[in-house]
Amino acid sequence: MFATGMDFMSDDIDPGPGATNPDVRSQSVLNHSSTGLRVLQIWQQHYAGIKKANVAIEKIPGINFDQTLKNRLVGEVKFLRALFYFNLVRLYGDVPLILQDQTSIKTADLQIARTSAKEVYAQIEKDLNEAVPVLLNTYSGADAGRATAGAAKSLLSKVYLTQEKWAATVAKAEEVISGPYGYDLFANYADVFLPATKNGKEHVFSAQFKSNSLGQGNNQAPRSARPGVPGMIGSFADQVRFYTNGNDKFFSIYKLYSPKDLRKTNGTFVTKYKGSDGKFYATLNAPGDSIPFLNKYWDPNTVSNLSESAANVPIIRFSEVLLIHAEAENEVNGPTAKAYASINRVRKRAGLDNLTPGLSKAAFRDSVYLDRRLELVWENQRWFDLIREKDANGKIILEAALKKVGKTNVTVPKHLLYPIPQQEIDLNKLLTQNPGW
Repeated sequence: MFATGMDFMSDDIDPGPGATNPDVRSQSVLNHSSTGLRVLQIWQQHYAGIKKANVAIEKIPGINFDQTLKNRLVGEVKFLRALFYFNLVRLYGDVPLILQDQTSIKTADLQIARTSAKEVYAQIEKDLNEAVPVLLNTYSGADAGRATAGAAKSLLSKVYLTQEKWAATVAKAEEVISGPYGYDLFANYADVFLPATKNGKEHVFSAQFKSNSLGQGNNQAPRSARPGVPGMIGSFADQVRFYTNGNDKFFSIYKLYSPKDLRKTNGTFVTKYKGSDGKFYATLNAPGDSIPFLNKYWDPNTVSNLSESAANVPIIRFSEVLLIHAEAENEVNGPTAKAYASINRVRKRAGLDNLTPGLSKAAFRDSVYLDRRLELVWENQRWFDLIREKDANGKIILEAALKKVGKTNVTVPKHLLYPIPQQEIDLNKLLTQNPGW
């Protein structure tokens, strides 16, 4: 669902030839509507998760077992509920805020009006702040991947950033950076995504996948791979977006990286595959150019069955916390030494020189934006950033960025929010539609 919305709708990624679903292809060029299937599914799946969270929050305290463990489990669920509402409020704006399990079968009891985004954000902050003191700092073994206190603080810093609560963002990010959570960057960018190093020191919170375990593998791996390689089944359903830039008719996110940037071909993209016959197969060609293939969810141990990839999907990782800190510190105090230190940690790992000293506030902001884009490509972040980030005149960059890559259907303010699913409005007469839909 997030690949369809947060990446295919952006200026970086497109559905490839193997993505034949008309609803997906329509949404990727912003020609979707309030009756779109993915628009509905994202809404429904988040509220299904919220319902489970509400049940757990209500029922766990009454179960007879260790109180400390009960507190921790409720904290984990509050973290998840906060994450679900954070996604919903960014996508749809005002949404029904449901904090108790709905057990009534009366239609009138189930119809709930939209709650203001301000109130939803307040509840998100409340859930995360209540989760922090009862969550552990680290987990190991079978518990690896659970929400930690550091994850709750990291997500809270992102929630503050989205609301432009700059000082609060700086303070919370610094608690994470200097806190007892053991976070650091992997020396090798590729280790962020390889299953052998998942849930390591850079991973704050990730969606967990497991290979060869009743279909719990990450299916983005075959979608991102090319077909026609012996011993490997790829569908080529995910690809970078190509557009005209000057005389180059096949420009893409791939070409925004400097030649020195290790992120380009050491984790983010791949330009050849090794077949079961021992031969190397180049990625496919566009006229006069080559096509880089996305590589972040590749699992080298499951080449013959890529859908069983054990690669996790990062939801928030330490490099993003550093970039959040750099951006917010610049907004509060300008490009201070602290702001430079955070972004330069990310750049150093990428093999880049330190950011040019003495930049203006606006130039530093643009530099953070670019490093966010290159660091987090194909991690379901770009759509939210297009809506959140602003140009030198304070204008949201969404419309200009999408029109630059040929997505001319975009209009603002309409596309700053998803439509409320028409199917939900038909069932709940208290729901109203977003402007323009």
